[in-house]
Amino acid sequence: MKIGLFFGSFNPIHVGHLIIANTMATATDLEQVWLVVSPQNPFKKNKSLLHEFDRFDLVERAIADNSLLKATDLEFHMPRPSYTIDTLIRIQEKFPQHTFRLIMGEDNLAQFPNWKNHDKILEYVGLYVYPRPSAAAHAFGSHPAVRMVPAPLLDISATYIREAIRAGRSIRYLVPDAVEEMIVRKKFYI
Repeated sequence: MKIGLFFGSFNPIHVGHLIIANTMATATDLEQVWLVVSPQNPFKKNKSLLHEFDRFDLVERAIADNSLLKATDLEFHMPRPSYTIDTLIRIQEKFPQHTFRLIMGEDNLAQFPNWKNHDKILEYVGLYVYPRPSAAAHAFGSHPAVRMVPAPLLDISATYIREAIRAGRSIRYLVPDAVEEMIVRKKFYI
């Protein structure tokens, strides 16, 4: 099976993430998309991160009705911070029957040369890249291992959602109902 790996802190998961994951699963040759919940992004501070198990639960609730999407906590069991290349090696060892592609936003292409072993990532799995508002064109966009995938341009951020929650504003339609219900019930991000 050909599987797309969509990494993120998903803090919280929102409809933008879901639209991209579903687009990749339905408009490309990918047969499934796995949402890889990252405990800690090496490029981000983790002070505002909800606990990884809670974020994983939110992702599972968000995708419960879509068999093309799957949540994985593989990085929870790896040294931190997790580097994408290490996770890719681990996932390929664990699931040798599958082939994988890395899904990322166009805005990440500029930082991609700073990733650990970025050349090996291109060689081993390649990239499926979705457009991002105001992302500058980058040389990697024309690399043979990079596939640009037309997808809706979305500018929804988890930061905005967390700020809205703290301010007491509605997050309806920004996150799935099941995610909103859990955030409210458990008083996440307050």
